[in-house]
Amino acid sequence: MSVIAPAEINSRTPESVLQWAFETFPRLVIVASFQAESSVLIDMASRIRADVSVLTLDTGRLPQQTYDMIDRVRHRYGIEVQVVSPDSADLQEMVGRHAVNLFLQSPELRRHCCEVRKSRPLARALTGYDAWVTGLRRQQAETRSQTAVVSPDHEHEGLTKIAPLAAWSKEQVWAYIRENELPYHALYDQGYTSIGCAPCTRATAPGEDERAGRWWWESENEVKECGLHWSQPVVRQ
Repeated sequence: MSVIAPAEINSRTPESVLQWAFETFPRLVIVASFQAESSVLIDMASRIRADVSVLTLDTGRLPQQTYDMIDRVRHRYGIEVQVVSPDSADLQEMVGRHAVNLFLQSPELRRHCCEVRKSRPLARALTGYDAWVTGLRRQQAETRSQTAVVSPDHEHEGLTKIAPLAAWSKEQVWAYIRENELPYHALYDQGYTSIGCAPCTRATAPGEDERAGRWWWESENEVKECGLHWSQPVVRQ
């Protein structure tokens, strides 16, 4: 479904962007990682309409606190969350060839692990949708600094990708969470600033980049993205 966004879409509030998205795309889904941005987007969307579609990727390596967060959101908003898992055959082949913790061996194998556990399942899950909403913010990393509020999704043909919080700062996200007393991921209280799979995420020190706790063993020059929002070559099977 090819849609041209209004010229002023970048200057709209996140709530207005979501309202436009619901009015424009009959089949719209929020893809949630259940980090702070997901809390904000799900709350905003639930204020607009009751039948909000939410899906999340269960990589099989998530911390328990993420599963707890999914249940808290389900309970608070009374919404279903579609939990999408990797293909078991893909996992078996990958682990059999490269070992369970292949992501420690090289950046290429780390990206391959992310492709199997995240990118492929997301591509399958988005089948049948017109557009998806993500919590990307430009401030999160240099690789996200040019994030558009609305753009064609070049990774998933025919879909539109919507980032209502693209222009928001971390402070704005947390101000919204506190003002509205939203549930948030428990690992934030332990010093985490970006949360992914348990083996690939650590707490960050004061002054570190928001995503410094992701794949921290890799070179500082390595792109710290999983492939959902940044394309690089991966190891093919």
